[in-house]
Amino acid sequence: MADLRSLLAYCKAEKDPLLACLRQAVEIESPSHDQAAVNRLAGFFVRQFRELGGQVRLLKHATAGSAVVAEFWKQARAKRPILLLGHLDTVWEVGTLARMPFRVHRGAAYGPGILDMKGGIVCALWAIRALRELQMTPASPVRIFLNSDEEVSSVAFREEILAEARRARAVLVLEPASAHGALKTSRKGVGEFRLTVVGRAAHAGVNPAGGVSAISELARQILRIEKLARPRRGLTLGVNVVHGGTRSNVTSELATASIDVRVPSARDREEIERKMHALEPVHPEAKLIIAGGVNRPPMERKMAIALFRRAEELGRQMGMDLREASTGGGSDGNFSAALGIPTLDGLGATGDGAHARHEHVIVRELPQRAALLAALLASI
Repeated sequence: MADLRSLLAYCKAEKDPLLACLRQAVEIESPSHDQAAVNRLAGFFVRQFRELGGQVRLLKHATAGSAVVAEFWKQARAKRPILLLGHLDTVWEVGTLARMPFRVHRGAAYGPGILDMKGGIVCALWAIRALRELQMTPASPVRIFLNSDEEVSSVAFREEILAEARRARAVLVLEPASAHGALKTSRKGVGEFRLTVVGRAAHAGVNPAGGVSAISELARQILRIEKLARPRRGLTLGVNVVHGGTRSNVTSELATASIDVRVPSARDREEIERKMHALEPVHPEAKLIIAGGVNRPPMERKMAIALFRRAEELGRQMGMDLREASTGGGSDGNFSAALGIPTLDGLGATGDGAHARHEHVIVRELPQRAALLAALLASI
């Protein structure tokens, strides 16, 4: 109890330098597809971790930004580390700061990427700083992996994330909290299918019977696809992008649709992939080409609940009333949970507006989140 009070008191006393560091991170814009921009932010956090005494590596990529790997307490008595997972990239393009500058207003700090998820990374920095300053040594080594393209499906360093997760004893994800500071104990799996319909072009006026409309076939397939959803149990599909046809007087030869899918369980993943790939054309002369699937597996609650109970108790001792939540969005924690590694998500900053113009964090709660993270590292 005394150690927890000390952690919280230290982090509260560090609120101003923590916020100053967060401002620096926010003002280094880092959209997913801008390699140079992500590399600048990676370099910033490399310096921050090295100043804390961490062993740090920069993982470069041919096309994506660099990832950051840092390790602390390598000689801790437990061999398997605790892994902190985060990401450097944001959904905001370079130049966004001109219309969304960092600012603090009525207890909230605003800026592109501040909640999702630069706030979480900075809280992790201060959690490590607090443990070192208070000479509290975790039982396990602590490794940090900051991915560079999480917002665009975590393609560049997917294998490295999986390798880090496989050797970890627990994974703590620095994504922002849910509403009211709730920790995320489950996430849906995320996928995308691309349905291409091949018909036959014809003159719409001279020879309408000679054509096979790809658009008409696609419309019928969309109605079929929507019936595959099971919203009561959380399996949803959305046909969100459609393209087709060339001219108004030509029967459409080609039409495509992109279908977003969210699945709550591994069983649902298997079911929807099987049903999507089993679609057959309504028109006997149309052809269907179906690609894609679930690329981020679901994070099921059973992989998080023990860690959540630990966090709930630590939070209670520090005056925090922590709840749990489920979300339809995915994170890199989906990968570790699917491997059977205990994974708790939503340990980053509290606030609102991820991916929106009002994106912000609650300033007074940043020290609490840092202290909670430090307590988890010290007690797992």
